[in-house]
Amino acid sequence: MYQALYRKWRPRQFDDVVGQGHITDTLKRQVELGRLSHAYLFTGTRGTGKTSCAKILSKAINCEHPQQGNPCNQCASCVGIDSGAILDVLELDAASNNGVDQVRALRDEAVYTPAAVKKRVYIIDEVHMLSTPAFNALLKILEEPPEHLMFILATTELHKVPATIKSRCQQFSFKRILPQEIELRLHYVAEQEGLRLTDDAASLLARLAEGGLRDALSLLDQCIGASEEVTEETVLQVLGLAGNLEISRMLEYMIAGDVSQTLAQLAKLYREGKDMSALLGELSALLRDVLLYRTAPQGGEALLSGGYEEGTLRLFAKRLNSAELYQMLSVLQQASAELVRSSNRRTDVELCLIKLCERTLSATPEALLARITRLEQQLTQGEFTPSQPKPSQNDRTQRDDHKPMAEDPPWDVPVPPAPQPKVPPVPSVQREETLVKNQRAETVQSPLPVAVGQGKSQADFKQFVAGLRGKLMPSAYTFLAKPSFVTGVFEEQALMLYVDSDMTKNILIKANAQDILAQEAERFTGRKLQVHLHVGKPEELPSPKTEDKLTDLLKLGQQFDNITIR
Repeated sequence: MYQALYRKWRPRQFDDVVGQGHITDTLKRQVELGRLSHAYLFTGTRGTGKTSCAKILSKAINCEHPQQGNPCNQCASCVGIDSGAILDVLELDAASNNGVDQVRALRDEAVYTPAAVKKRVYIIDEVHMLSTPAFNALLKILEEPPEHLMFILATTELHKVPATIKSRCQQFSFKRILPQEIELRLHYVAEQEGLRLTDDAASLLARLAEGGLRDALSLLDQCIGASEEVTEETVLQVLGLAGNLEISRMLEYMIAGDVSQTLAQLAKLYREGKDMSALLGELSALLRDVLLYRTAPQGGEALLSGGYEEGTLRLFAKRLNSAELYQMLSVLQQASAELVRSSNRRTDVELCLIKLCERTLSATPEALLARITRLEQQLTQGEFTPSQPKPSQNDRTQRDDHKPMAEDPPWDVPVPPAPQPKVPPVPSVQREETLVKNQRAETVQSPLPVAVGQGKSQADFKQFVAGLRGKLMPSAYTFLAKPSFVTGVFEEQALMLYVDSDMTKNILIKANAQDILAQEAERFTGRKLQVHLHVGKPEELPSPKTEDKLTDLLKLGQQFDNITIR
């Protein structure tokens, strides 16, 4: 008669237990030294080895020829316990024997000495299912049992076990088995059974087991009958996981914002009989795995659902940040909760998917936070720079506000001087006197700061900004390098920075640009300058005069300052 793999390959000694070395080593040591407790409490998730270790411990303490804490599995005691012929080692299911009467009967029988072995052992599985009166009936004998009696309790829900029971037991917590350890065990079992199991299939089965070796062996047993060789495609086909590829493809369309392809994929799954509630659940499971992989790529492996490859999770984790994943999961969870009361489930799912494709349709705080986080990430990585709006025809003709437009020439291009009005010719002496008076008038005017982009200081500031590359954050340097966003003015004791908006100002403040600019400005100019940020543009400043042949004439006219023309 065929026997299931998880029963056939159940551990028979402590060394066969996978992934629980912190427990098996302790139990072996206690058996060797004879320092055994009268009650043990094994806790942990399903398929991690709780009941197996309980049976191995019951054999080890009654074995006639123990081997370094392990049972020999050959003596009469070990063989009788394995076959169930020895009634002194009794395994009870608390789910079906949870009444106080059953516990009282057990308590009355426990006082009798064992007939065939050294100690009478009661293994109570799923002990949390006992009723409150049953727990109370178990307390006294559990606290002070006879010397020939041992209790081994096992449960998957420790929080339901009363504290009075916990305090009377040695507690051992069984952890989830790592996928790598499950994969090695699957290869060993397949080799012993003469099966061909590929590495990809073993890895997929190990992830699907969710930390339980029994589940992994059961899944392998299910896939054996499909083909002579168990491959990844076989596992996906037999276990009905081919739909996970469709879910991954749908998420690809959602990230790209392709509404039509997303709805087409939904229609395809709907025609194939996919339940709408199950669809949202699978999407939530995928996004949950991506969030766990992004948050804890190493420590969170045991928490993954196992239905998706690591490469798929890595790809999505790079394209979605934590805020976006949180927002998408929130939308899916809300839609799943409302789907129960929906009269048209398909329409509600379509609206949910459209909202996930078009992020601007959601005005929740989570959606706004996700969009802001995406913008900050793009600014930090230099992938995005805000663009100026394109001016209208009226803005091109009327520029009274003197704001730079999107089609204006860059500020670092010298602006040609405006044409001067023609003046009638004057006598040479009178012309020289007029030029001298104009020069005097210009020298009397108070000096104004020179704006970046005008005159000779433009090249100096451009050189100054170029030297900041690598010293500022990429987002701050991107704005400083564009005169349309930041305008710099060197003054006597300060470097004035005029920015186009509050967003630009906040970015420079957030990047600590002021302190770095002050240090670099002192190094560049040779004097200590303070850096000030202002929103707006500096006042229009006159273009500096360029020297030409008139300069020589003006210098020549300076020697006639004391000459009076009559």
